[in-house]
This record gives sequence, C-alpha cells and structure tokens, in this order.
Amino acid sequence: MSKDYDVLELGDVVLQSGMTFRGAFLAYKTYGRLNADKSNVIVYPTSYGAQHVDTEWLIKPGWALDPTKYFIVIPNMFGNGLSTSPSNAPATYARGRYPHFTMTDNVRLQQRLLRDALGISRIKLVVGFSMGGQQAFHWGALFPEMVERIAPICGSAKTSLHNFVFLEGIKAALTADPNWQDGWFVATPVRGLRAFARVYAGWGLSQDFYRERLHEKIGYSSLEDFLVHSWEANFMRRDANNLLAMLWTWQHADISANDRYNGDLARALGAITAKALVMPSETDLYFRVEDNRREVARMPNAELRPIPSIWGHRAGNPAQNPEDQAFLNRALTELLEVPV
Repeated sequence: MSKDYDVLELGDVVLQSGMTFRGAFLAYKTYGRLNADKSNVIVYPTSYGAQHVDTEWLIKPGWALDPTKYFIVIPNMFGNGLSTSPSNAPATYARGRYPHFTMTDNVRLQQRLLRDALGISRIKLVVGFSMGGQQAFHWGALFPEMVERIAPICGSAKTSLHNFVFLEGIKAALTADPNWQDGWFVATPVRGLRAFARVYAGWGLSQDFYRERLHEKIGYSSLEDFLVHSWEANFMRRDANNLLAMLWTWQHADISANDRYNGDLARALGAITAKALVMPSETDLYFRVEDNRREVARMPNAELRPIPSIWGHRAGNPAQNPEDQAFLNRALTELLEVPV
C-alpha cells in the first residue's frame, strides 16, 4: 500500500535524556501550496494516539484551515506509529529499551523539518488539540521568533499533577494485562486495551454528556455499544507499546523543562510573544480551564476563550459535533485574520 505522507530522515538524534536514537525519522503530510514569500504556513501537530488522517477533518476549503489559502503541515508525533515509534524501531530499542522523546524533542525536530526540509522560517499559526495543543505551547516558547500565532485547544503548557494521575490510572489498567513483561508488551494486550479504553471513556467525556445520553444521538444503540464500538475500537487500532511511549511524553510535557528555561515556567510563558488563543473545554476533566487561566495570565499576548460544550475533552476534536466544530472554526478564522 502506498503511503500518503512524506518522511524526513533525521539520522542520529541526541534526545533530552542524553540517549541517541540512531536512524530516527519524522513522518509528515502537507496540504495546499506554499506561497511565494512562504507566509501562509500552518503547523498542525497530532494528538494522543492520533495520526494525520485522524485530524484531517478540520482541513477543508472554506474553513479556517483552508488548503486553497494555506500551506498546512501535520507532523506526526513520535510514538504514533508513523514517525519513529516502538512499533517500528530497530530491535536494539525493543523490550523496554525504547528511549523517551519529550515534547521538546518533538518540537525541536519538527522545527528541523520546517527549516531544513521545507525552507520555512516563519509560521503563521501553530494549532493543535490535546497533546497537539501542548506542542503549540512548546512551539511558542521554544521558537518565538518563528511563530506568529498559536491556538492550543484542550491542552496545557505543563501537564498538571491531576492530569498526570489520570494518566497513571489508564497506564495501570493497560499494564495489568499478562502480556506486559519486563517493560514491554510481548503480544497484543487485548484485555488491557479494553480496560484502558473503558477507563478513558469516563474521562474523555463529561458527566453532562452521559446525563444527556448524547452517545445515542450520534448513532450508538446503547451505552455498551458506545463503549465497545467507539472507545474500545479506537484503541484496539493502536499498538500498546506506542500508547505507553506517547503517554510518557504527555505526562512529562512542560514548556520550561529544557536548557532554554531551566524549569522556570513563568519565564517560559512570558517568552511566548505569539498572539495566542487558548481554548479549553468548559467540561474537560483533565485539561482544566483553571490551569489555562493561570497560564494565560503570564502570557503577554494571549486570550482565554473556553469552548461552551458538554462534550468534555472531545469538544476540542469535535468530528461528530457540528456545534463545537463551528465554534472552533470561527475562532481560528478570527485568529488568522488578526494582524500581528
């Protein structure tokens, strides 16, 4: 089967951990055409468990991410199965030897893609959902001279302690499977993936979503049908070792955890000069509005605009939710039109 994406060979990459990943590569897809002065670039990183095809719904003519106007680049996050991941790494990195890629590692290597492979020195917008939103924050802090605008959607500049604990819960459910041996899944952990998905289903959507039985309104015949055919089916598509690798990256996301800011989160937030539109969901259970409120207060050019939705975290990725789609589309269109 032919690939619908490109790959940048990165060679030997020294990670923040001090380990060298030999033969790393970054998968990416582009949409639209780069204009003559290279001023129409939008970077749209992937989220947890997602690949570029899972986020394409936001890219269409007439919408904010219009490929007839903009040159849109989706870099696939390390660990997602297309870029360097446990599932495609050499045997040297198997059996628990896969080195961790931080969010800073991800964004610094994405910058190599933009600068070296595509010849881009200025980015009109970095937009992303969830872990993609965390990458948008990192772009703004690590490369403020390149980025004009950022739009983190249901993400954060630093993973909160409560968010970390939520992730510990789903990780424990997954690794309780008997196929977890010596820091590695030796076979597909069907039992663990199903448990992982059911725990996640309680966090990814709000209490209000379930109270209103919205799962029935989007085509599921019962709650069990929704859990099996939405949540379990989604995670059963993914490699379990990849899910754990991305989960580690999520847990340790912090725009100040690098040699530029040395753990000074306030300084890192203050360095984000891009025009920022930060959009949490009012009912997100783990990327909380209050966390974003505190971050925005330290950013010099930022607005907090919560999504008024009962879809919880999924309000930021509303492929089945036209109302929240319209909210995000209006907000991003407005942001792209604001002079910087």
